[in-house]
Amino acid sequence: MNWQSYIERYENELLNRIIPFWEEHCVDKEFGGYFTSLDRDGSVYDTEKYMWMQWRIVYMFAKFSVAYGGNDKWMAIAKQGYDFLTSHGKSPEGGYYFALNRQGVPSMAPYNIFSDCFAAMGAAAMFKATGEEKYRTEANSAMRNYIARMDNPKGRWEKGMSGKPRRLSHGQFMMLANLAFEMRECLGSHEYDESAEEAVKAVTSRFWNPDMRILFENINPEGSAFDLDSCEGRMINPGHGLESMWFMLQHAEQKGDKELIVRATDIIKGIMDFGTDKKYGGIFYFMDALHKPHLELQWDMKLWWPHCEAIIALVFAYRLTNEQYFLDKFLEIDDWTWEHFRDPEYPEWYAYLNRRGEVTHSLKGGKWKTFFHLPRMLFMAAKQMKLMK
Repeated sequence: MNWQSYIERYENELLNRIIPFWEEHCVDKEFGGYFTSLDRDGSVYDTEKYMWMQWRIVYMFAKFSVAYGGNDKWMAIAKQGYDFLTSHGKSPEGGYYFALNRQGVPSMAPYNIFSDCFAAMGAAAMFKATGEEKYRTEANSAMRNYIARMDNPKGRWEKGMSGKPRRLSHGQFMMLANLAFEMRECLGSHEYDESAEEAVKAVTSRFWNPDMRILFENINPEGSAFDLDSCEGRMINPGHGLESMWFMLQHAEQKGDKELIVRATDIIKGIMDFGTDKKYGGIFYFMDALHKPHLELQWDMKLWWPHCEAIIALVFAYRLTNEQYFLDKFLEIDDWTWEHFRDPEYPEWYAYLNRRGEVTHSLKGGKWKTFFHLPRMLFMAAKQMKLMK
């Protein structure tokens, strides 16, 4: 396999189309932070500042500044966002709000621990880029807050009552494993290694059903783990599963854990076999483990981020195993993704397609899409390819 043309395509897209789009359009020069609700041409259609999206931009610009030799403009973009978020984004309890208005006034309560998750990632990347101690302090603060909240993530903002079953969420554990990796990579910290090992074990043992060959999104904390009598229990998120598995692979490679590589790559096969749309191509957004009706009406849509995570997982798995299955699947998903999500007229990619692969929304950024999954995929996939040259 000659990877050079793929590397050139991926890096050209990242450096000449995706990064410049966000450089030009996302920075709020008046109040600080970022605009993420960007239409097809980059014009701003809403000024709400969602914490996940904001911290992800800090993370990516800081990361790219390091990866590409210290770009002062990218660091300035990351720093002004960090300053805005740490000045305005923290609640009195120490966690980060879910959203702020343009001026930085809190607009949505800190009900979601993933605000802390991405704050930890962003601050850690800032420390890696600068070596300034304040960034290490903030990364550890957000990381510890994330871990402390895992048992009761919504806290006093929980809407569920006594009749609602308690669930363990795959997303929380997969992100804990990735966060611990980021803390090792950016801070040189091994404080979270034990938590990471527990998270990895949970993801690959408790959430994975080897008989059904399905990675579940929600499981019961005790007794029979898999609840097949409810929509929540049968919920499958293929994109999350694929993202989770490349997190497992990076953990396994760093630790030299060959058994985990075997297990994670087998789970990738299960997810791809279950989650691929065999009629129209691409990967489903949500699925039901028993193919029953899904409560989410957008279940059969094709979203940019599951396809981005699939590309990383597949090329990573191929590099570590040299199995033809992963190369074949990579070529299939690479072709479908670039053909359907890439906008040939304007930079950045579409986010939302219907099942047939037709564009449903013109936006390039919004409440859930920002400068993250796509640029991370282009960077990570090219990195894996370079290791196989």
